[in-house]
Parts: sequence; C-alpha cells; structure tokens
Amino acid sequence: MPTVASALVSALAELGVRQIWGVVGDALNPITNAIRTQEELEWIGVRHEEVAAFAAGAQAQLTGSLGVCMGTVGPGSLHLLNGLYDAKKSHAPVLAVCGQVPTSEMWSSFFQEIDNDAVFADVAVFHATVTAPAQFPFLLEQAVNSALARRGVAVLTVPGDIGDQETGDYLASFAFPRAGQVAAPDDVDAAASLLNAPGNVAMLVGCGGRDAREEVLSVASTLAAPMVLTMKGKEGLEGENPYQIGQSGLIGNPAAHLALHQADTLLLVGTDFPYRDWLPQDKKVVQLDHRPEHIGRRLPVSAALVGDAKGTLAQLLPKLQRREGTKFLDHHRAEFDTWRAAQRRLAEPDHDRKLLGRIRKHLDNPDELIRPELVAAAVDEAAADDAIFTTDTGMSAVWLSRFVEMRRGRRLLGSFNLGSMANAMPQALGAAALDRRRQVIAFCGDGGLMMLLGDLRTAVTYSLPATFVVFNNNRLGMVKLEQEQSGLPEHGTQLDNPDIAAVATAMGLHAQLVTRPDDVAAAVATALAHGGPALLDIRTNPDEISVPPKPTVEQGWGFAIAKIKETLNSRE
Repeated sequence: MPTVASALVSALAELGVRQIWGVVGDALNPITNAIRTQEELEWIGVRHEEVAAFAAGAQAQLTGSLGVCMGTVGPGSLHLLNGLYDAKKSHAPVLAVCGQVPTSEMWSSFFQEIDNDAVFADVAVFHATVTAPAQFPFLLEQAVNSALARRGVAVLTVPGDIGDQETGDYLASFAFPRAGQVAAPDDVDAAASLLNAPGNVAMLVGCGGRDAREEVLSVASTLAAPMVLTMKGKEGLEGENPYQIGQSGLIGNPAAHLALHQADTLLLVGTDFPYRDWLPQDKKVVQLDHRPEHIGRRLPVSAALVGDAKGTLAQLLPKLQRREGTKFLDHHRAEFDTWRAAQRRLAEPDHDRKLLGRIRKHLDNPDELIRPELVAAAVDEAAADDAIFTTDTGMSAVWLSRFVEMRRGRRLLGSFNLGSMANAMPQALGAAALDRRRQVIAFCGDGGLMMLLGDLRTAVTYSLPATFVVFNNNRLGMVKLEQEQSGLPEHGTQLDNPDIAAVATAMGLHAQLVTRPDDVAAAVATALAHGGPALLDIRTNPDEISVPPKPTVEQGWGFAIAKIKETLNSRE
C-alpha cells in the first residue's frame, strides 16, 4: 500500500515532472525520502525557497506543464510566496507542496504553525490541507487539475504526521485542458467590419499571439499595420518580422508610441498590457483574448473576440480586405529603424572615443564606465539562436528589450507582471535544469542578484550551466531613474557591492570582472563557451538614461532639477 509521500512522488513522475525545488525539513522529510528512493524525479535543494518558486514557475512557463516546489512548516512555506505570486500573474501552472505541523497540534499556535490555507488564499486557484491519508489522492487530483486548467498556482498542505501514512489504492488521474476555442462568428464579422473601415490600423500583440505567429503576420500584411510588441510578445514574434516596431511604455521607443496614437483603429491580440497612460483612449479597438476577463480591462472595446488567437485569426483573415497603400506602415518602420540605428551607436565599444561620444561622456559618463547598451548588444551577437534569456526587473530589462532580438528559437522569461526583483537568476536555474545542453543567459541587476546571492552556489551544486551577466552599476537603477524624473536627487539607491566576480569565483563559478569596453565581447564569448555556470561582473555606467518614447517637459525639468540637487549634495 503506497504512502502519501510515495503516491505523490509516483503521480508527479507519471505526469512528467522531472525536478522538484525546495529546502528540506521536518514535515517534508517523508516526501524527500520518497524522492531519494526513485529515479524519475530530481530533488534540487536551493538555499532560499523563493528561488524554488521562481525556478518552478520558469519551468512551467517554458514547458506549459506543471512546475513543482516545496516549502516546509511555517517560514519555509512563507518564503515561497513571492515566487508563487509571480507564477500567478504569469499564468504558470505550479504546484506548491507545503509542510504543516502534526495534525494533533494544528490550531494550537504550535511552534512555526501558520494557516497555509489563509496565507495562500489569494495566490492560489486551489488550496487545501490534507487531514487524513484517504483524502490525499482526491486532493492531489484537484490541485493538479486546477493548476493546469486555470493556469495558476495550487497549494497542497501536508502535515508532518501524514506523509508516511498509507493511503488508499485510488490513483489520481489528471485532465489536460484543450485549447482552441474560436470566437463566435458574429463577433468575427463585427471585428472585420471595424478593421475594414477607412483609416489606419496599428496592432499591439502580446504573448497570447505567440502560437499564432503566421496568422498574426498575415493580418499585419493584409492591413498594412505596424505591430507593437509587448515585452512578453517579443518571444516568437520579433525575429524575421517586417511589421514589428518594438515596444511601447517606459522601455519603448517613439515609433511604437506614435503608431498607437496616430492610428484610427487598434487591434489588440493576446495582451493585457497594463499601462493605461501609454495607450490612447480615443480609438476604435478590436480586442482578441482567450480570457474574457481581459476584454476591456485597459481600453474601451468596440469589438470583442473571445477565443484562441490562432483559430480566431484564421477565421478573421478571409474577411479582411487587403490594403494596397503601405504609407502608414512604412513611415513607422522607418522611424523605428532610425531610432534603432541611433541606439546601436551607443553599443559600439569606441563610442566614447568618437566626437559625439566624447561630448556626451562628459555629461553622463565622466568615469568612462561601460555603457550597458554595449553589454546587451554583445550578448545578443554571441548568444545561440535557441538561447533562453531571463531578465531582472528594472534597467537590465530595458537593455534586453532594446538590444536582444528574440529570434524564433529563443525564449524569454522575466517578472513582467509582478515586477519582482531578483527573479532572473532563479528563473535561469529552472531553465537550465530542463536541458543542461541549452544555453541559458540571465540579465541580472546587481541589486537583484545580491538579494538572492546564495543560490549562485545552486548552479554549481547541480551543474546548471547558466551564464549570469551582471549589470553592476552600484545602483538600484530604475528607482534612481524614477526619482530623477520626479525632480528628486537619488537617495537610497546606491549599493555598496562586494567584488561580485570574486564572490562568484569563491562559490565555484567561472567568473570575470570586466571594466573596459573593448573587453566585453571577448568576455561574453568566453563565458558562453565555458560549458558550466559562469558569471560576468560588468561595471556599467549608473547615469545611463533610458529616455522614454515621449518625454514630457515635466520629466525634462525633473532630470535637470535632480542633477542640480545631486551636484549640490555632492559638494556638501
């Protein structure tokens, strides 16, 4: 007769799970022992449970199947919470198995006891506590099916005295949801009517359009529509796409911003782009999404299409009238190419030695530190066409957005909905564990990496060959930018970092400190060729300014006032 622990491990292995992430301890001991005695599942013991949740969420996003993490009683489970919220907001199916005090001690304020069902109620699509062994198969079935069907987090709590008890012969069965719902025919006709009306059309496409690449490009071609991609839409849609014009929002560019605001009609495909301030509120809008709750959440919608992007666009395409004139598309593509060429000049190693560069460096790079644009461009050039990229939230995401092209085999992960710090390194661990032969590259901010620094050692312990590129500007760069835009001198953003390369070397990684622009390309190539976990500590310019697509007069004054205050403060 199987125990609760052995039944759990067998069911997860049969489901196709290959790694479980967590920190061992007390209530989890029966489960980790069951993992030890079989061959299908690999236990990856991290140094902090938050890393476990981020890694499991990364695996769920990359595979579309279940990621699994574990945390033991009380604090161990609480540490999962941030990574689980990221999975929730990324619609990633994750099962978190949490320990609990023995059933005889529950509700007695026992040592380390917390109410897991209350704590995880908001983050989880399903949560339950096993109080008798016979319940377990049924609760496991509900947890996994809920996570897969609703693309979210399920939390199953197992008290310490339950794991090694025998359960019934009933084996959980898991149902895999079917995709492919197509929008109603009348709704497709209404959308076609709006899109065929006179006036220019612009598209905003998110990750919901990734599996409909050919259909999305065909719609853009038919409507001669410039295509703005969200950060999550870069993957699968950016490479070899003659219609895309980059991103909008704070990380975006003028061409994308103007295309959305100068169009007469917007077509939104598979996106819940949350920044209303960057979206025009006076357009005719056609929105396609398979989640009804997303329709109209950001913009008033003239025509709604609820369904799968691939199937629905296939129904829409024959109803669209081909536009012969491409002036609107050509104009915004040309604007995008001009902006991109100017950005690329900043990525040249000798930029600050040229005439304009020498002038600019006196204003924003007097210490002649490495420009982060150069780092991102060098990684893009050297990385494999099927590399997996992860990025921290903040300025490292800006540089990846602008300089790393998601060619068709590349994948991209980040905390794009929750906006957490410290996600890039643990997500890279999760990605590398799926396939230790595939190139995985993390764009790490120095603030984010230092937050969960101890788990660099996890890459060494489990031979996870990720490359961690650290944009080390001794700053919380995005916060510095936010303060200066508001006219405030930076405060509390400076970081007193150790020698990160030396720390990484002591942890067993191949590591290199890079301080000269001319050394960046060779350092990147060496790290990527290493074959094991590697880290580049690249000293980048903290005053590099990511100008928003449409800077305002208020922002300009803000920067000017902030710089004056910073100069005065430095003289005190």
